[in-house]
Amino acid sequence: MNPSAPGLPSAADITRLHDTLLAHPGWPHVEPPAEPGDAWRWVQANHRCNSLLWAEEDLARRTTVADAEIAANKRAIDGYNQARNDATERVDELLLVTLGLVDAASARTDAPVSRVPPDARLNSETAGAMIDRLSILALKIHAMRAQTERGDVDEAHRAVSRVKLERLLQQRHDLAGCLDALLADAGAGRAYFKIYRQFKMYNDPRFNPALVQERRGT
Repeated sequence: MNPSAPGLPSAADITRLHDTLLAHPGWPHVEPPAEPGDAWRWVQANHRCNSLLWAEEDLARRTTVADAEIAANKRAIDGYNQARNDATERVDELLLVTLGLVDAASARTDAPVSRVPPDARLNSETAGAMIDRLSILALKIHAMRAQTERGDVDEAHRAVSRVKLERLLQQRHDLAGCLDALLADAGAGRAYFKIYRQFKMYNDPRFNPALVQERRGT
């Protein structure tokens, strides 16, 4: 936990969890128990969805399988992406409640009641979105590190991969620092972020015009 913001996760704890889960045998299909606390459960759920998405995105780019298999990959991607966004929103809700910046009873609605200090600045990116980006960076780092260790490629490939790995590690370090700063500022009343609903219309048969037409038989 972040000692400067009691009850809130630190970026170091989050990146450590991401890396630990990626090293867990059978992950993401075999999932260890989440750390205590609702926020940790949803951070882990977000990372699992991103890990499943990663695998499906690789499979969706195959060129020697039947179209039906690619269609199945694309449908799985839609489902995991929706679940990933849902988990990100839950992380934001729980963090804002912990920070005292949103009324707990309204946090899950489309109109959460704000308790933001009048002089606090609005951060355009939410803490949950930053945690989601850290998850994706963990996946990139994990995959790029594997490239540096391949025995079936030449040294030039491994050298290029090492350079890319260092850049990814730097990007994660920078983003982690920004997350800690945002949570610290929010805890001190200097900053806040909002719960932004993604409203993935393409996944909702009520709003996707192509699905509406299908239901009407037109």
